[in-house]
Amino acid sequence: MEEGTYGSFTELIAWQKCRTIRKAISQLVKTFPADEKFRLTDQIIRSSRGPTANIAEGFGRFSERDNVRFCRMAKSSLFETQDHLSAAYDEASIDAATLKLHWSTAQEAIRVVNGYMRYLRRSNSPTNGVSDPSQHYGEGLPIFGPPPSDMI
Repeated sequence: MEEGTYGSFTELIAWQKCRTIRKAISQLVKTFPADEKFRLTDQIIRSSRGPTANIAEGFGRFSERDNVRFCRMAKSSLFETQDHLSAAYDEASIDAATLKLHWSTAQEAIRVVNGYMRYLRRSNSPTNGVSDPSQHYGEGLPIFGPPPSDMI
């Protein structure tokens, strides 16, 4: 891959952080009571899948402005996932430690998505896709990293 160009949304650290949430929630809901299958379980699965899907869709858009719009939706889904986690805690489906673990993972993803959005707003690239940033975002994290090893 040439330096400065990226061919896949899977290389975006924001997408990778959101994927971590999606996978964790998928495992978590297996412990939920059966009577929640078509209520809370379904809702939290859907909200945890939204961030990766929106980041992927935004990556394929022509303009950074359009990409930012999809990142906003991704961030909204992360907040929705946090709300579903609080409902699971309130209904005693998860304990406080589990809530804190997943909540903080979602917070980290929100922080990284915010940084990615800041980068996109500053970008003037007319290309379809995203070019390599000249600066880092978040707390010293680059925007791109290698694709997840289980996807190569």
